[in-house]
Amino acid sequence: MKLHTIDTGFFKLDGGAMFGVVPKTIWNKTNPADSNNLCTWAMRCLLVENGNRLILVDTGIGNKQDEKFLSHYYLHGDATLDSSLAALGFHRDDITDVFLTHLHFDHVGGAVVRNGEKLLPTFKNATYWSNPKHWDWAINPNDREKASFLKENILPIQESGQLQFIDAQDGINFAEGFYIRFVSGHTEAMMLPLISYKGKKILYMADLLPSVGHLPLPYVMAYDMFPLTTLKEKKLFLTEALEQDYVLYFEHDPINECCTLQQTEKGIRVKDTFKLSEL
Repeated sequence: MKLHTIDTGFFKLDGGAMFGVVPKTIWNKTNPADSNNLCTWAMRCLLVENGNRLILVDTGIGNKQDEKFLSHYYLHGDATLDSSLAALGFHRDDITDVFLTHLHFDHVGGAVVRNGEKLLPTFKNATYWSNPKHWDWAINPNDREKASFLKENILPIQESGQLQFIDAQDGINFAEGFYIRFVSGHTEAMMLPLISYKGKKILYMADLLPSVGHLPLPYVMAYDMFPLTTLKEKKLFLTEALEQDYVLYFEHDPINECCTLQQTEKGIRVKDTFKLSEL
């Protein structure tokens, strides 16, 4: 097995929304905001070479939305999904599986492209993976979360016939050395890959823990549907990760790809940060 970081660029989100009840005077020290109170975040995906499978975990925001939509998020950076794949010698048509942690636009937007008037799967040779609980949650969204579930990102995947579902059973084996953990604080039945790699376990944090700056337990996003559930899930996963010496892989941290953990007087905090390629 080989793991590769796939950078798809950066975007901006409101700092207050990203840190919930935590005051700006505190979070601004680790994630400084601009004059509009916006912080920069990565859209960092993961490529897994596993036997004859080439698995892409999440896809970034994509570029098919109109200029007005994209202007809200200030996309920037030189990396794209295609350029990151090309740097590794791959093309989008080589992808065999697209594993979607959840269906919010900044995770699934790149899964579909616009071709004239048509919306088509970006990865024509891939099977797309979600789970029935989350899929139903996304296509029948609540009013608060509706703006994150865009039908143009989701329905073309199903209409293509390339969609398959994974049972929402914690610890299920998706591929050799690739297990799935389920959490529901951020959104219903979000999937976190737990991957055995080079004698370590890599936990892909998705939106349970967007960045190193979110390690303290109360640092829960205002975007989360069930903040108290997130709080419990964070505590359980951070304890497990500390005890079993997991490597955490961050999808949204603008600087840090990975970290290990240590126990401190203030709770579980960062031990070391590094790039995935340094493992």
